[in-house]
Amino acid sequence: MAGPDPELAAKLQPDVPHAARIWNYWMGGKDNFQSDRAAGDAVAEVYPEIVVMAQQSRVFLVRAVRYLAAEAGIRQFLDIGTGLPTMQNTHAVAQSIAPDSRIVYVDNDPMVLVHARALLANTTTEGVTTYVPADYHDPEKILAEAAQTLDFDQPIAVMFMGVLGYEPNLEVVRSIVERTMAAMPSGSYLVLWDGTDTSPEVVSGAERLAQSGGVPYILRSPEDLDTCFTGLTKVGPGLVPIPLWRAEEPDAVGIDAYGAVARKP
Repeated sequence: MAGPDPELAAKLQPDVPHAARIWNYWMGGKDNFQSDRAAGDAVAEVYPEIVVMAQQSRVFLVRAVRYLAAEAGIRQFLDIGTGLPTMQNTHAVAQSIAPDSRIVYVDNDPMVLVHARALLANTTTEGVTTYVPADYHDPEKILAEAAQTLDFDQPIAVMFMGVLGYEPNLEVVRSIVERTMAAMPSGSYLVLWDGTDTSPEVVSGAERLAQSGGVPYILRSPEDLDTCFTGLTKVGPGLVPIPLWRAEEPDAVGIDAYGAVARKP
């Protein structure tokens, strides 16, 4: 991969913990700095399950994309707030099932954009993978850019994978989801998961993250997350802890993160 351009490199701020890099650290990745590892360790001290959550978030992504590509026949994916690439990214999973799948990744993190070149090179001949530099607070810009790659007359899977907790206002979160899904045709899907306030330990972990200099992450109740699916039809098993969504392991147990996949009528 070519090195980052000077403008992007100047935005990396290695001394400031950043959400995408902290998450990369929890997932066992190498694209992080000491400040990110320190913040990640501070959270793990009071909430060791954060590492499990990071790993299970990828398992949920893989299962959801497999379902959408293999069972629901979806060939277009809009992954908003994608974070740093690791293994089994959305395009890799979708295109392994349907090589002609088209994927648009969206993120506003400079380090993610640095890695976009490598990610874009790893796609099938039949399919398309592209990146849109944008903030999820601006759905209209995202939709306009995505329309250059995706056909908005055909179903699209919209994905918000553990990122909406960085917006403190639930009404703003609902607005982001609603405005994005309003542009989607019938038969499209919403895939969404986020951390939940379902244990004292995870609440302590979120507090430690903020204290360590990371961007605060707002934990919400499953009931609050469920309101993001208003007007959509959730596929089974509904909104559940992400390890339990179509779990393949008989001993799967829940964690403080809930997710669902829902279809737009």
